[in-house]
Amino acid sequence: MELVGSPLTATYAHPRSTPTKFLPAISTMASSYKNRFPYYPLPQSFSLPWMPSTYYKTAAINPTLAPYSKNSQGLTTIKKLPFVSNRTTLFTRYTPDDWYRSNLTNYKESETSRRNAERLRVDTSRLIQDKYQQTKKTQDESTKNLGERVNDIEFWKSELHHELGEMIGETNALTDVKRRLERALAETEAPLQVAQECLLHRDKRMDIDLVHDNVEKELFTEVDVIRSCQERMQRYLGKAEAQLASNRAAEHEVEKDLANKQAAHRIDGKCHHLKNTSDGISYYRGVERVDATISVPESWARLTDDNILRSQSERAASAQLRDSIENLLVVTANEMWRQFNEVNVAFTNRIAETADAKNKIRAHLAKTLQEIFQVEMNIEAIRKAIRDKVPPLKVAQTRLDERTRRPNVELCRDTAQLRLVNEVHEIDETIQSLQQRLRDAEDALQMLVRAKSVLEHDLSVKANTLFLDQ
Repeated sequence: MELVGSPLTATYAHPRSTPTKFLPAISTMASSYKNRFPYYPLPQSFSLPWMPSTYYKTAAINPTLAPYSKNSQGLTTIKKLPFVSNRTTLFTRYTPDDWYRSNLTNYKESETSRRNAERLRVDTSRLIQDKYQQTKKTQDESTKNLGERVNDIEFWKSELHHELGEMIGETNALTDVKRRLERALAETEAPLQVAQECLLHRDKRMDIDLVHDNVEKELFTEVDVIRSCQERMQRYLGKAEAQLASNRAAEHEVEKDLANKQAAHRIDGKCHHLKNTSDGISYYRGVERVDATISVPESWARLTDDNILRSQSERAASAQLRDSIENLLVVTANEMWRQFNEVNVAFTNRIAETADAKNKIRAHLAKTLQEIFQVEMNIEAIRKAIRDKVPPLKVAQTRLDERTRRPNVELCRDTAQLRLVNEVHEIDETIQSLQQRLRDAEDALQMLVRAKSVLEHDLSVKANTLFLDQ
């Protein structure tokens, strides 16, 4: 650095007293160690060439003369003699003692300056070392805090990752159970339709077979059981859908928190590994005055803990709902199978009863047909017997008629006459009894024919009922 200034030369007309100081006062000199590095904002770009003038100002020292002695203080510049370059008179300005004292004074001041400079240098070195240690300690503490923060984030990230995996597994399991429940609900339509069709077809039974028997009761019970199972399945389907929505909401919160933790872990990990020799470090003026934080460690940890607790709560509710759905599937399947078996047993019994009744009707019909045949044969025999009585009746009546033509006293009521009369009466009575028996046989035949018709109709009814039940 260039020192600005030049020495002054003065001529006095008479000797002056010894001045107390011959060099400029130290206090008037610009200190070379004060404000050595003044604060100036540096440009953000470091592509400028290095120049001292960029960071420092040139220090200028303007030396001044020490004050004169009291004897010379009265002199003014008007009384000073003009400068004479070619002196003709020989005279001395200082004495040897002044010269020695001046040297001693300079030595002492130089030694004092050196001691002060040395003390300042030692103090400065100690200050630099202390500040270096303080800065290093602060940086180490910051690095340690960042490491602890990274560990905390890593811990919560692992917890969130584990919880997210558990929640995804639980959601998938609940989804599978929901699909099974939907399939089971769809599969109940076929048994319900079968039961309803059975009831509809059994309404086609005829006459006396249209009874409210045990089969019909069991079919109505089966319809009620299936509809009750469907209602419970529908209710649990609604619960499953609501629980899946809650699971997805909790999973979304955990995923969002996990993504934030991953971003924070990446950033804090990068900050933790930054060193003084790392690339990419730069000045960011005023960044320490910007408070962009929105949480404290307690609220930060509480938020993640709340997300995990919520997810765990939803997982517990989902697992309980899955168990309830599994139990519902088992219970409804058992109920429907049990009622299905009851209906089958009732159908089997009813079919057996109907088949037995049909067989009995068929047997009675066969006997009735046989009896009708016998009665018809009997009627034919009676009619033949009546026809057979006609010639003897004619003979007896002809004899009586011929004997009425006997003359006079020959018309005698003899034994022959009495016997012929009795014979006619007997044959009439026989014919009348045979005709009565014929009428009775014909009435019996009508009854048998009517019974045959009833049995045949009942047999067709039983056949229709048997076909429907089978």
